[in-house]
Amino acid sequence: MRRLLAPVPPDRRVRRCAQLLAGLVLYGVTAAMLVLAGLGLDPWDVLHQGLSRTFGLGIGTWVVLISFVVLLAWCPLRQRPGVGTIANAVIVGATIDLVLSLLHPPHALWQRILLLAGAVAGNGVATGFYIGAGLGPGPRDGLSTGIAAGRHSMRVVRTSIEATVLATGFLLGGTVGIGTLLYAVAIGPITHHTIPRLAIRRRGT
Repeated sequence: MRRLLAPVPPDRRVRRCAQLLAGLVLYGVTAAMLVLAGLGLDPWDVLHQGLSRTFGLGIGTWVVLISFVVLLAWCPLRQRPGVGTIANAVIVGATIDLVLSLLHPPHALWQRILLLAGAVAGNGVATGFYIGAGLGPGPRDGLSTGIAAGRHSMRVVRTSIEATVLATGFLLGGTVGIGTLLYAVAIGPITHHTIPRLAIRRRGT
């Protein structure tokens, strides 16, 4: 197993694990908030929701299943998942299904807009937490970086992948709307600030 997984940084392990867990749970909560807002999802969750509506099972369950399918695509890319990569594949999906089983969508438009705004902002913070822990990228992030790997533009690779999953999810019945646009526009600037601020640096650096 150690050979399959990238090594865990030797210092601040408790803090790293705690921050990873907090980030993944928050990510799952905010992803569920986007679903509850009903104003459009991020590209991957459009796919997960479309699969859920077409074939059954919860959105979170599809998050887990697609995560492991994506991890299989890492093999020819010679990417090594970290502990955080595996945790991401399981915890985010489980949290989404839990939150959606406990809460109901708001009816008032202003409530849905507030929920959407909070979800996008919180998602950016959650991304900073789990990436900043330094225990491995999420399955989808690793797919993009593995394909790029110095040979292609990261922006082009990521945009191409997300456009493909967005179109597929939309055709399957996933929700595309103003929330999808807001997420695309806002998540980059938010994580640009949260990731470096929440990164756990090794002692002496």
